[in-house]
Amino acid sequence: MLRSLLRRTTVTAACAGLLWSAVPAHAQPTHPARPHPVSPTAWADRATDAYNALQAHLYQGQDQHGLYLERTPRQSTDPEHSYLWPMREAAAATVDMQALPRSGPTYRTDAAERFDTIELYFTPGARPGYESYLPAPLGSGGDIYYDDNAVVGLSELDQYESTGDGTYLARAEQIVPIVSRAWDSDTSKACPGGMDWFDSPNNTIRATNVTALSAQLAARLYDNTHDPAYLAKAEQWYGWVHSCMRQAPGLYGNDRGDDGSTDPTLWTYNSGAMIGTATALYRGTGDTGYLDKAVEDAHASLAYWTQGTRLHDQPAIFNAFYFKDLLALDAVRPHPAYRKAVSAYADSTYAGNRDAATGLFHFQPSGGGDYDPSVPAETLEQSAMVQIFATLAADH
Repeated sequence: MLRSLLRRTTVTAACAGLLWSAVPAHAQPTHPARPHPVSPTAWADRATDAYNALQAHLYQGQDQHGLYLERTPRQSTDPEHSYLWPMREAAAATVDMQALPRSGPTYRTDAAERFDTIELYFTPGARPGYESYLPAPLGSGGDIYYDDNAVVGLSELDQYESTGDGTYLARAEQIVPIVSRAWDSDTSKACPGGMDWFDSPNNTIRATNVTALSAQLAARLYDNTHDPAYLAKAEQWYGWVHSCMRQAPGLYGNDRGDDGSTDPTLWTYNSGAMIGTATALYRGTGDTGYLDKAVEDAHASLAYWTQGTRLHDQPAIFNAFYFKDLLALDAVRPHPAYRKAVSAYADSTYAGNRDAATGLFHFQPSGGGDYDPSVPAETLEQSAMVQIFATLAADH
């Protein structure tokens, strides 16, 4: 079974309560009642520490094409190098490190290397795209997952906005035709439209994450280029998720099956992608209706996700998506609740999930929840914590 599918299956089972381990007796509290203020300098220090740990324990070096391990210690079932998704998150983390006050410019070379490495996952041809695993000669290849391609495009756009280098804008634009293939035009299905999860005749679901993340990519491209074709796609894709997958303000089900079934599972990154898309549509069009939708989704989703241990139990990488989208909204319509929620999660996770000896973060097998030192640290979740800390350091 492909890593992308394995990961998603594991996360679903874990968040259903099937894979939680006992909390180690020595683990620090993960939910301090009164989170203390953390300065931008301290967030930058935490980002630097987490990034250095990522590079020391998971980066395989330039002689290994700048690739990463899936996790450390490496398991017998792991491939030689990471799958595309963790590689993308390592790249996203490095982009965010570029924005650190004072030290940011020192990461520009690293960031450029990350994006060159991502290109190793790309395959051309009649149906081009970034494969879930490295194609020959470095690997055996894998399916083209449309959500993975959408987030690669978002990171290419982040790098363009950070550097002004048009190479990254061009790469982001080249991904739009790839994800556009995912749109399901079968009008006989319940709630017609939506985007397939991966590029295969065996695909049976139209996924919220693919559709919302692709909408976010198109909306941000419109904001950068003012090409009306991107606006049309962003509005179509955003509209399908809002109409067909919304369970309540800010909360969107996971997918619709071709058999008419729906998976109502909620994830923070689906909340975030819809907030991020509406925010980008507002920036690009000036239409305050989109801003109103972003604010409604942000406030309602925060009310839900900050109850009990819900944020804590979500995969850290999903929270990284959500938090960055909240702070993007905060940049155009400030509200103290956004940064407060991000800071509280980041502070408690730093206190409760970090191995002080290595700087690595350990979670449950789902990628979220309490500290478990027996679960290998992953490029995916280590990169998530770098992104969260670095974003807090830059967003002040």
